[in-house]
Amino acid sequence: MPYTNEEGGLLNNFAREPKVYEAEPPTSDQKRNYILLGLAGAALVTGLIVVAFSVSQVG
Repeated sequence: MPYTNEEGGLLNNFAREPKVYEAEPPTSDQKRNYILLGLAGAALVTGLIVVAFSVSQVG
């Protein structure tokens, strides 16, 4: 653990900093997968809303 001494003799404990790296832009395959997952998620939410409305109209 990296410790530093202050003027009064106190020790400060600092967390280790993670390595910094530059993010890479998504490839065309990753972009396609993001679009497909978004569409699948939207379809799931829409289906759940339709089911909720249809069940609430029964009673």
